[in-house]
Amino acid sequence: VQLQASGGGLVQAGGSLKLSCAASGRPFTSYNMGWFRQAPGKEREFVAFITWSGGRTYYAETVKGRFTISRDNAKNTVYLQMNSLKFEDTAVYYCAWTPTSYDLIRPSNYDYWGQGTLVTVSS
Repeated sequence: VQLQASGGGLVQAGGSLKLSCAASGRPFTSYNMGWFRQAPGKEREFVAFITWSGGRTYYAETVKGRFTISRDNAKNTVYLQMNSLKFEDTAVYYCAWTPTSYDLIRPSNYDYWGQGTLVTVSS
């Protein structure tokens, strides 16, 4: 599975960005997708996941109500719409792919990762 993340950039606090993650190499359906982020000097942390059907989503408390994860299975793409961005959202954002439905907030349960896209929020 190859994952290509894009959409990062520099934005002012309060602004918005939409990240995309295009998957190839395996059937996109029947697999769950997640977004994680890693700030400088910090461990990688969970942001959001979406089940293969799109029927279930889950968010970290720090982004709930501001971020929205979605997917388009016809395009083999998962998205992360980020609104009301804060300085502390600055990080490299990674999309990830997993065949499991167990403990989807844990990075070790994901088999494939994108290369990451940098989001910088200026205060």
